[in-house]
This record gives sequence, structure tokens and C-alpha cells, in this order.
Amino acid sequence: MTALPFDNECWTDPDNTTCRLVHKWTGNDTLAEMSNIFLAKPLSILILILIGIFARWLLNRVIDKVARRAGTTAMPGALGRAAPINQRRALRAESLASLLKSISTAVIASIVVLMIIAQLGYNIGPLLASAGIVGLALGFGAQSLVKDFVSGIFMVFEDQYGVGDWVDLGPADGTVEAVSMRITRIRDVDGTVWYVRNGEITRVGNMSQNWARAVMDIPVAYGEDIDEVRDTLIAVAERMREDEEWRTKILEPPEVWGVNAISAEGIMVRTAIKTAPLEQWAVIRELRERVLNEFERLGIDVPYAHAVAYGQPPRDGVDGDDARNAAIADQATPDDAL
Repeated sequence: MTALPFDNECWTDPDNTTCRLVHKWTGNDTLAEMSNIFLAKPLSILILILIGIFARWLLNRVIDKVARRAGTTAMPGALGRAAPINQRRALRAESLASLLKSISTAVIASIVVLMIIAQLGYNIGPLLASAGIVGLALGFGAQSLVKDFVSGIFMVFEDQYGVGDWVDLGPADGTVEAVSMRITRIRDVDGTVWYVRNGEITRVGNMSQNWARAVMDIPVAYGEDIDEVRDTLIAVAERMREDEEWRTKILEPPEVWGVNAISAEGIMVRTAIKTAPLEQWAVIRELRERVLNEFERLGIDVPYAHAVAYGQPPRDGVDGDDARNAAIADQATPDDAL
């Protein structure tokens, strides 16, 4: 960077009002130059900093206002469905607002710094060229880091997942605890915390976005009436849906999709219930318990594995060891008898 010569006549610069006024009032070149160094430039730098602070405050206020409006806009829903959706909208709006405020702060700070450097009398052209070269070199040297940041930005904007969601990211699955621009932190069912780089995530399975579905396969014996089984499953699920505890967790009437599989063990009948996010597992556990109790009350047989032992019964008047020895002797070959 090349500084402007000190002996430039600042009073001849039409943009330097302070230096021109001091030179006009005093007629002294030195005082005019000193006023430019110790008064005009610091005052200009202070004004630039104040403008930058005000611009940042104004942009942050606008971003917060837009995010607050987007997060509090009511969504139509029934049976408690709107509450989790609105909560998710609020969390997403907060994340986007934080990201936008960080970006705006970085941009404003960069502009203010460049303007201060120019105000000090340095040529910012070479500085911009050097910054471009350094940025290009960093881009090649830190491609994985740039990839992580870019992927994180798209994940936040596209709302692929958020804090509290249960996701399957391929390398790990569990509850999302934190989402940053570089990594995503999740905790699995065993309590293990996984740190997954955003750039390494190639697929996202979100099991808690907007709504979920509890799918249950119930085995019944071949001798049971399938129509009776279907009616029983519907009746049990409907009674559960009417309970106060489960009313807000089951969003739509239960469905029995019918026979899903036929095997040697029995017939699999599938039931599906649309639930609130993250409630599918609790719903399916409760439904299994209720269905088993109702099947037992109605006498509907649920098949299970049986173990059958085959063997020769003991002879009359012979104990177990003698019977076993006699059976071995009966199966002996002529060579064994010799």
C-alpha cells in the first residue's frame, strides 16, 4: 500500500473542508496540514464508525422485526397440530435471523474498514487485489471448510432439520442438539453425542418434521377372522384417540391398511396412525399394549414360537437311565455288539 505524500496541499482539496477553513482563517500551511492530520481524519474515521454502527443497528432491527413476524404468524391447525408447527417456524426464523445478522455485520465491518484505510490516505486498490488473491488461495486450501459452511447455510435456509428433530444423517441418527454453519451435533438413543460435518451429509431423513406416522404390524393366527381383527384394531385405536392424553398427539383417524405379510408364523395386519412430530413411538407403544389386552379379552390368538421335543418314552418298570441305555443298545450295529 502506498501512502499519499505528506507535502500535498490539503487546502487545495475541495473535499477537505476542515483543512481549507483552517488555511483560510490562519493562512498557515503547517496549521492547515496539522488540522488535517489530527482533526479532519480522526473526525472522518469517527463518523464512518458511527455510520457503520447505526447501519448495523438498523439492519439488525429490520431483521429481528421480519423474523419475529414470520415466527409468530399463526398457522391453521386442529387438535393441537398448530402448536408444534408454529414453534418450529419460530425456531427457524430465529436461526435465519442470527445468520443474516452475522452476514450483515461482517459486510458492514469490511466496508467500514476499507473506507477508513482510504481515509488514511492509502490506496485500497492493491489491498483489494491482495485480498482477492488471499481469498482464492484460502478457497483452494480449505475446500472442505468452505464446503461445510456452504452446506450449513443451505441446511438452515431450506429448513432440512432443526434443534429437537429426530434425524437420520447416515453416519448417525438421533436428536439434533445444535446446528452451526460447520457441524451438526446429535445425540443417539444410547446417549452418545455425534459431531457430523455439514459437508459430509449427503442425505437427511427427518422423522419429526410437521407430522409423523406410527406404523404397527400385529400378527394373528391363521384361524382368526380378519374382518373381526380389523374392526377390533379400529375400535381400540379410536378409543385411544378419544382419550384426553392422546387427543392432541393423534392428528387423524386411525387406518387399518390390511394384511401386510403372510408367513409360517401367522398373518401380519398393518395399522397406521398419523401423529404429532416425535410422538409416533409413544403412540405405537401404547397402542400395542391396548391391542394385546383387547385380543386377550376377545380370545383372538396371537401366534408365538413353540418348541416341541420328540423322544422315546421310558418302558414300564425301567427308570430313565436304564431306558436310555436300552435304547442305545437297540440301535447298536452287529460290529458294535462284538
